[in-house]
This record gives sequence, structure tokens and C-alpha cells, in this order.
Amino acid sequence: MNADKKVAFYTLGCKLNFSETSTIARNFVNEGFDRVEFEEKADVYVINTCSVTDNADKRFKSIVKSALKKNEEAFVIGVGCYAQLKPEELAAVDGVDLVLGATEKFNVTSYINDLTKNEVGEVHSCEIEEADSYVGAYSIGDRTRAFLKVQDGCDYKCTYCTIPLARGISRSDTLENVLKNAKEISEKGIKEIVLTGVNIGDYGKGEFGNKKHEHTFLELVKELDKVEGIHRLRISSIEPNLLKDETIDFVANSQTFVPHFHIPLQSGNDELLKKMKRRYLTKTYTNRVTKIKEVMPNACIGVDVIVGFPGETDELFLETYNYLNEMDISYLHVFTYSERPNTEAVHMDGVVPKKTRAKRSKMLRGLSVKKRRAFYETQIGNTLTVLFESENKEGYIHGFTQNYVKVKTPWNPELVNTLHTVTLTEIDEDGLVRFNFVNKEVIA
Repeated sequence: MNADKKVAFYTLGCKLNFSETSTIARNFVNEGFDRVEFEEKADVYVINTCSVTDNADKRFKSIVKSALKKNEEAFVIGVGCYAQLKPEELAAVDGVDLVLGATEKFNVTSYINDLTKNEVGEVHSCEIEEADSYVGAYSIGDRTRAFLKVQDGCDYKCTYCTIPLARGISRSDTLENVLKNAKEISEKGIKEIVLTGVNIGDYGKGEFGNKKHEHTFLELVKELDKVEGIHRLRISSIEPNLLKDETIDFVANSQTFVPHFHIPLQSGNDELLKKMKRRYLTKTYTNRVTKIKEVMPNACIGVDVIVGFPGETDELFLETYNYLNEMDISYLHVFTYSERPNTEAVHMDGVVPKKTRAKRSKMLRGLSVKKRRAFYETQIGNTLTVLFESENKEGYIHGFTQNYVKVKTPWNPELVNTLHTVTLTEIDEDGLVRFNFVNKEVIA
């Protein structure tokens, strides 16, 4: 039925979205579609949306326009978080034919009877309270690393966040299925798996549909460590209150889990953390960083931080800046606060002017550059393992060490998706690290 029909995908947002896009794409391929790059002409374009920031919402329209320029008769589908939160808004965008919410997106092929464009976008979305089932996902073929979804949804009530409204309650894949998916990934020759979810430290809650925890995140980590054929396992973003000392100790002694953590902070001020309804204060965060560096001195630690949250005065912002400046961290992901409908924060006093938000964001991005450079400098002279990526970027191939130092060397296609032992030698003008091969032998 779908022979010679082409489908292309565009993903906005997080690693979890990438894992789900890849799974949805496999469903299309199983139905006879040929997957092509988004830049190519296709019969169907699927856009997986994000709603973490206002900017991600706005980008949807321009992506739809881009798709229709390639084929004005293309069938355009919107799925993902924004599709759940604002389905009618997406459906009203010129050229959009179908919008699917949180529970419907994995059944997208069953909603396509034919590819004739609709005059008005058709919407299929559930009440978010109904999003209580779990669909596993992982990405393969899109990049050297695979993103393995282990958890979805969130029970936290952070006052700035719409993710619980877009993805529903916290629920987990079964341990058995996670291990099966990890094994499938390893058998496809992928060297690194990144664990992903909305709140992965909450893993085990909602497994088998139970509200209690069947397993803990530590149990998940220990079982994955036993899967044969996986060379690297990387933990993506994990809440500081859910990253336990036992997990840190296990990673420090693991042969496959790498010394890299990404831990959301959001603010370095306890007053603002309370207004955000975060489940920790700065003391807990400091303890997490200190513990990691005690047992893994070369560990890379990334930080999420929000600027411009209501009530963030110049003094409170500087408190966050100084806290991060003094902390032994490696880089920042900086988010400029944007007002989101149906959140508590949108009604709070102390609105920060947008120009001030932009200025603070620029300051923290500058600090991130400084922190990354300082971390890289501590790694010069170290002998580490690099996994090379698959892109030729202006004549260079890039790769990442186990502790997330980004390296570069002249393009050599034989290096793609291989692991090599190297000694880091210098930081170049682009802020990337050059190296010498210890030997030319391929580790894997």
C-alpha cells in the first residue's frame, strides 16, 4: 500500500523525543514507507514537538513551511508535547493535516487512511490523565549513540514546567524490556547507550502499571551493567535528590557506565528553589557534586539552570552565578524562563524584564564556556578512550571521551563508530581538544 512512499522526520527538544521519533520511524518503515532525510522531498513529514520553551513552540510553524516548500502536497503530522498541550493550535497552522497527542503518537500509521491533504488539521488527543500506559522506545541509525527510553512522565509539580501536563504521570518500562532493548541495540553494533526519560531517577515507579516502585534506579543500573556487548552506558539528566551515593559509587567502579553526569540545578538560591517547588536545596546539590568528584576526580558534570524566574532579583541571580562559578562543574545548559500557560509561575509577582533575562542568559553562557575550557585543561595529558562520530564537519571528525571531552582530528571514515585510546594534547581555537593516538588499534 505504501510502496515508494517516503517519510521524513524532524525532532525538537530532548533525547527522549529523539528516542521516540526513531521508534515511530521504525513503525513507518514496517508499514512499507521509505525513510528519508528531512531536507529531501517526502510524501509525509512528521514533526515531533517540544514545549519546554516558548521558542520551541514558534519553531513548529517554520518547520511546517520548510516541509511544504519541498512538497506542497505533503501530508504533515504534528506529534509530541506541544501536540498534547495545544492540539487545536497546531492543527490551525496552514498545511498541518494531523495532530496526535501523548497516547496516539505511537499509533500514527493507523491514523493515515490516505495521504490526501485535509482542509483542516485533524486532531486525536487524550485527556492527559489517560496517559498512564508505557510505550518503550530507543533510537538507532540516527547517530553513533543510541538513546534508550526507560521512563516517561513526571509526578513532580515544578511551578514553571508543563511536562507533567504533556506527558502524564511517572511510569517506567519493565526491567525485562529495558534489558531486551539494550541487548537489541548492542547487537546492531552501536557502542554507546544513553539512558533517557523525563525523570529517570524515578525509575521503577509505574512498572507493570503499579504506582509503587518495583525496582530502583540503582537496580536498573546494576542490571544494565551486566548486558554483554555494550561498551558504554551514559546516564542523562537525573534529579540531584534521586542521584544516590550508592549509584555514584557503582558508576565509579563500573566498566561500562562512564564518569559523566548531567544534574539539573535551576537556581543557586534556596528561596527560588522553594518557589520553583524543586525537591532539594543547594546543600544537597553541593553534596552530590562533592561526592562525584571524590570518587571520580575526572568526571564531567553538566548543569541545567534557569534565568529570569519570577522574583529573581539582580542579587539572587548573582548568588546563582557565584555558586556555579565556585562549583567544580564542567558546563551549563542555560534556559531563559518563559511563561507557560497552566503553570503556577505564570501568576507569580516579580516578573523579570525580557532584556534582563537575555543579559543574564548571556552571562551564564559565557560562564559555561569558561567552565568547559577549565575542565578540558584538567584533561590535557590524560589517556582516555574516544568514540568517534559519523559526520564529516568541515574536514574533521569529532568524538567524545568517556568523560565527555569533545575531540577532533582530520576526517577519516575508517574511524566512524570506533573506539580508540588517545592521549589529549592541546585545546584548539574552537575550544575542542586535539590528541595523539596511543596506537592505531581499534578497541571496538
